[in-house]
Amino acid sequence: MKILIVEDEPLAAAQLAAHLSALRTEAQILGVCDTVKSAMAWFQDNEIPDLAFFDIQLGDGLSFEIFDKVEFSTPVIFTTAFDQYAIKAFKVNSIDYLLKPIDRAELEKALIKFENISAPTLPNFTVETLKEIVTSLQQKKYKNRFLVKVGVRIKIIEATEVLYFYSYQKGTYTKLNDGKEYLLDYSLELLEEMVNPSEFFRINRKYLVKLDSIKDVISYSNSRLKLKVSYPVDDGFLVAREKVKQFKHWLEGELWK
Repeated sequence: MKILIVEDEPLAAAQLAAHLSALRTEAQILGVCDTVKSAMAWFQDNEIPDLAFFDIQLGDGLSFEIFDKVEFSTPVIFTTAFDQYAIKAFKVNSIDYLLKPIDRAELEKALIKFENISAPTLPNFTVETLKEIVTSLQQKKYKNRFLVKVGVRIKIIEATEVLYFYSYQKGTYTKLNDGKEYLLDYSLELLEEMVNPSEFFRINRKYLVKLDSIKDVISYSNSRLKLKVSYPVDDGFLVAREKVKQFKHWLEGELWK
């Protein structure tokens, strides 16, 4: 079984490869691509794999973009941090998905599903099928409210109230437009997947900011940008250098450029 892994997190890619090697000793990992661009180049220059694992959200875009540029009929198992409600659309035409962190038992089930696909049914896996999935993803609902515990009470916070999310001492907090802040049960990484990417941007490891919270953008040292936001908790609202280009596109209303 020849396999391609498309994953932008090195640790996640290594763990997936280890699980595959343990479950299928004959499995051969043909390559690991960490961007949409590198995956498209790989398909153009290499043999078609028997199976591919695609992380949905890569650093330079959605992995579905690969199917707009390269034609192939390889079955794909998606790996994703999306919540269960957001990925029901992916269960079509022998395509499966795995939630991160990947559970080995679930991976085994996905492999069995792939192996049970008979050769005559493989042509049903088409680019048109993937385009339908793209449409489903674009239409997916983002999280619009959060529950937080305040003493013995449960408080509902609307996403429209949020200015930004930030991490502090192993906790994740949200700052609201009234200046109040609350501790959340989600990691910043998971929140990044939950909220609307047209409204929120992960500027660095610590902050996920909402467009409405930004009052000013200032050029800073080392080709970075510094943000002035409403109710800042500190002076750390710096756009990481490697994110500056994408951040500017985001400000202009463009995603995944």
